[in-house]
Amino acid sequence: MASAAIFSSLRRRRSPSLEAFLAPVDLSDVALLQTLASVSRELISCFSGKTILFQRKNSRSLIRKIEVLVILFDYLMETDCTCHNIPSTALLCFKECYLLLYRSKILIDYCTQSSKLWLLLQNHSISGHFHDLNQEISTLLDVFPVNDVQLSEDVMEQIQLLQRHARKAKLYVDKGDDLLRIQLFSFLHEFENGRIPNSVELRLFFVERLEIRDSESCRAEIEYLEEQIINHEGDVEPTASVLNGFLALTRYSRFLLFGFEEEDEVDIGIGNQRKIRKGFINQEIADTFLTIPKDFCCPISWELMRDPVIISTGQTYDRSSISRWMDEGHCTCPKTGQMLIHSRVVPNRALRNLIMQWCSAHGIPYDPPENTEASSAPSSSKAAIEANRATSLLLIQQLAHGSPGAKTVAAREIRLLAKTGKENRAYIAEAGAIPHLHNLLLSSNPVAQENSVTAMLNLSIYDKNKSRIMKEDGCLGSIVEVLRFGLTTEARENAAATLFSLSAVHDYKKEIADEDGAVEALAGLLRVGTSRGKKDAVTALFNLSTHTENCARMIEAGAVTALVEALGFEGVSEEAAGALAFVVRQPTGAVAVAREETAVAGLIAMMRCGTPRGKENAVAALLELCRSGGAAATERVIKAPALAGLLQMLLFTGTKRARRKAASLARVFQRCENAAALHFGGLGVGYAFAGNSNPNRDSSFVSGDVSVVPMSISVPVL
Repeated sequence: MASAAIFSSLRRRRSPSLEAFLAPVDLSDVALLQTLASVSRELISCFSGKTILFQRKNSRSLIRKIEVLVILFDYLMETDCTCHNIPSTALLCFKECYLLLYRSKILIDYCTQSSKLWLLLQNHSISGHFHDLNQEISTLLDVFPVNDVQLSEDVMEQIQLLQRHARKAKLYVDKGDDLLRIQLFSFLHEFENGRIPNSVELRLFFVERLEIRDSESCRAEIEYLEEQIINHEGDVEPTASVLNGFLALTRYSRFLLFGFEEEDEVDIGIGNQRKIRKGFINQEIADTFLTIPKDFCCPISWELMRDPVIISTGQTYDRSSISRWMDEGHCTCPKTGQMLIHSRVVPNRALRNLIMQWCSAHGIPYDPPENTEASSAPSSSKAAIEANRATSLLLIQQLAHGSPGAKTVAAREIRLLAKTGKENRAYIAEAGAIPHLHNLLLSSNPVAQENSVTAMLNLSIYDKNKSRIMKEDGCLGSIVEVLRFGLTTEARENAAATLFSLSAVHDYKKEIADEDGAVEALAGLLRVGTSRGKKDAVTALFNLSTHTENCARMIEAGAVTALVEALGFEGVSEEAAGALAFVVRQPTGAVAVAREETAVAGLIAMMRCGTPRGKENAVAALLELCRSGGAAATERVIKAPALAGLLQMLLFTGTKRARRKAASLARVFQRCENAAALHFGGLGVGYAFAGNSNPNRDSSFVSGDVSVVPMSISVPVL
């Protein structure tokens, strides 16, 4: 119901105490009346001190009814025999009135605290909720034992008058408010039809009618709409795709009407309110981990999966999350980084049944979608796309000709527009944003630099934009400069993530590695960066390592040493082992890794305690080290303590690829002169069990078959 959605939305914003939803049970009669009077006066006082632009008549009507109830409460408290003369039926009515008053307070707060645009969009449902409260008041007065309560004549007269008015009250929808709502939709229809709304009409609507008179107020409206889209639960109209259209319309109007006011750097940086809100959401999610099994949570949203589906890589996600991921233009698996063969998804009914059983056992409501086969995440409407295009042109114009402050604001907004939707990423680049963002990369303003490099990262997710960035003269070098000498940690990390995104194209891997200082900077970030910085660096190095001509450059730049050290870093060891598996395929790489004192020990440790994917990458690296590193490297590997037992374990418990590689490594040992002394003869059974009877090079290493599992990190959108 719309009313339930209103309460749900306001609870998310205000978090009222539990007493707002529970009737008082421990209060005496006098205390109950005192509480009712206090709550009523507070509500009346709050309303009198606030300006309500919409729902004015409904709000005033509700407040007037509450004012009459206060007269009743005051009279009963002033009488001498309150505790003994109030019938039990009247007390029950007062307890219900307690709940009614709190619901009234929530609704009034909702009308004073919500954004103006949102109130317009919800005009009918909010009017309906006011009517519902009026009906509740009418019902309460109908059952209230007026004749059994000793009231004075004037109080009785006011209660009876209120009773008659409440019975006759009808649903009221303000015609003026509704005309504004219709006009708001008309602007959206203009964009839907490929036309830009008249600027004079937009100014009249936003500035004069809605009283949104500056950039800050308009930004508050945008943030509120964004919050509604994030919290959208399918129980509020309009749909999320339509809300995206209104969001795009408001963003366009903001810059058209109020220009590019130079805001404080604390406001236009990447990391303030949005990060705080994100952190709060993440804390809520983290709290759920105390009770929800990790396997039941979607790897994208980290929320309990309502409709688990399997994608082409075999990973399971919640349908809405993975659909949104694909709609944003991603072509990889969010968890493994593998390219998606197709976009079809298959319901994971077995997991869904397990989730339903777990929810039932723990008393947790579970409402799967009624039509899971057809459900999908909302995509941007045509109106949103057209409005964002118009906004992009305004932003790019400021990037080209605006003041330094205006350029910083424009870079931030382009970054936000490029955050979602492949249409946005495509059009922003087509309209010429990349050269202007390039000019900001080496800005002395840390906020401008951070926003520009992050915008470049988000644009690079769209495949066609990768070539635009690489072809922009000097742009790659500037990104590397930010990586090396960026003015903020965030800027350096996002520069590394940009290199990872660009290096997804094979032809660019050599060019990136050859850029002066690029590999050295990635290696340095891997050594001393933050947890996220290490992730960005190791995934970029992994991509670069897959190009055979980059091996010598990575050795020279110290990347191999950094990757070996990273085998002991939590969160990046898996990708580090994968990169080393590629490096050691080259004889020079194998020699370099063999020279590292901790390389073999680190890979052995991963075989013992790593993830299934990490174990697979580790045994692949050891196998290639033996094949390409010569007798000395092979001897170092086969002398590693406990390796025989670890190989035996992998032959029976590892992934399919891990078993194949473990069997191949065992066969290498069998051909060594000291095989008997090292007691590897028994591994022949395991080797046959693994189904690998080809004495030649492991088939997974032939051209076109990558020998290690791709990264578990995909390009972030920031």
